[in-house]
Amino acid sequence: MPLKVTLFLMLFAVDAFAQTPKVSSGAIQHIANFPSKYVPARNVDVWLPDGYSPLKNYAVVYMQDGMALFDAGIMWNKQEWGVDETMGRLIADGKIKDCIVVGIWNGNANRHSEYFPQKPFEMLTARQQDSLYSIPAGNGKLFAEKIQSENYLKFMVHELKPYIDSHYATFTDATNTYVMGSSMGGLISLYAICEYPKVFGGAACLSTHWPGLFTVNNNPVPAAFMAYLRKYLPSPKNHKIYFDHGDATLDAMYQPYQQQVDEIMKKKGFSANNWLSKEFPGADHSENSWRKRLDEPMVFLLKN
Repeated sequence: MPLKVTLFLMLFAVDAFAQTPKVSSGAIQHIANFPSKYVPARNVDVWLPDGYSPLKNYAVVYMQDGMALFDAGIMWNKQEWGVDETMGRLIADGKIKDCIVVGIWNGNANRHSEYFPQKPFEMLTARQQDSLYSIPAGNGKLFAEKIQSENYLKFMVHELKPYIDSHYATFTDATNTYVMGSSMGGLISLYAICEYPKVFGGAACLSTHWPGLFTVNNNPVPAAFMAYLRKYLPSPKNHKIYFDHGDATLDAMYQPYQQQVDEIMKKKGFSANNWLSKEFPGADHSENSWRKRLDEPMVFLLKN
């Protein structure tokens, strides 16, 4: 298996016996094996800021790859996003509105199947789809199952969000509901705001994995993503979208595709008020890199 594929898969490997993440700011409420009729059960971590009170309401940020957000000790590479430190500091400094973070652990082997946007995939020819399903990874296939991102979004919107809104003091409207992720998590976060524009008012997509695969040669996936965005991007009147990428390791693949996306955003009426696309020279494809720039998307989406 190519080295970059191995590294990409290892990046999101999870210790099956991981405990509740430890945080240095705020508190974590760990929900083990949150059940779903749409996708396999998975852990969910709810981060509450210091001083959380049920007597007032909070915005909510739903984040993908939840096991990588708070505690490097449960990650194979001993890296984390540092979400608790960054959010605690930004809230304390008054730079963002009060919010909670819902970290959704990924489906391990099912990650690629759950995070790959389904409608763009269905725009591919049957031969192209079969080719993608045959891509090897480790001892199996890159796609452990058929694409099921539609079901993953149903889990988020129809099962997880109602639970969060009924158990925590939240603003339930789209203006205060955000979705965020990196790499394939960036793709599914963008897909979420496109498919459910009345649920999510903002999305942050870091190091968005536009190739969908691990090669740019004869790869039909990016073109399908562009065609999808031309048709399904939400209205710029009431949605905010953030993109970024580095230029090292896997991120070195992204610039030409991000430039195409940026052109589509402009044509759809997005401007500096509701859209930001940034490049971070020297940044690689890792939690350490996303941690260093996490202020950028959080302030953009949640600015007071």
